Amino acid sequence: MIVAIDGPAGCGKSTIARMLSQNLGFLYVNSGNIYRAISLWAVEHGISPEQSSKIIEEARKLDLRYQPDGSLTMNGRKLDKELRSSEVDAVVSQISAIPEIREIVNMIVHESAKGRDAVAEGRDITTVVFPNAEVKFYLDASVEERARRRLNEHVSNQNADEIIKNIQMRDKIDKSKPVGALKIAEDAIYLDTSGLTIEQVYAKVYSKILYTREEHGQ
Repeated sequence: MIVAIDGPAGCGKSTIARMLSQNLGFLYVNSGNIYRAISLWAVEHGISPEQSSKIIEEARKLDLRYQPDGSLTMNGRKLDKELRSSEVDAVVSQISAIPEIREIVNMIVHESAKGRDAVAEGRDITTVVFPNAEVKFYLDASVEERARRRLNEHVSNQNADEIIKNIQMRDKIDKSKPVGALKIAEDAIYLDTSGLTIEQVYAKVYSKILYTREEHGQ
């Protein structure tokens, strides 16, 4: 069974997906973290998003793998907070808009989830990557709510206004991408998480998954 979770930055996708994978025993796959890993590599090597050919060439060589505990490794290096740095935030939307990079990431996601129960989350996971997932969710929240969450978790010294501007910029880029644009799938369950606790969001999502599994006799 594939559970696909879509939505903009800061809507709670990652937190909910991790909770589901742990409680259901499903593999956790986050396409956004793969884009961030490639972006991190570019930042660390001084490669700008405009140097797309170089990024594509090197991305094909990177060994990016999801581990059983839900962590992502790049060439054997376990990645964590560095994926959420302000430097990565500043370039990830541009790099993820490169069609060839999207093909590379989608291949990694599909290979990771092949033949397994998985919770997959990302910006176009319900529309492009797993259009036939058994259950789909589109999580959303206001820009202000998403900025507040980012401020609470951020590893940089950005203030609230800077985070709001960054989120607005990323939303604009994500919604206007020629490939893999942020959209709400027609058969996705839409849930605005503004004002809801993580526990409340989880309860809504979890109950729908249980219902779907019962329908499929799982």
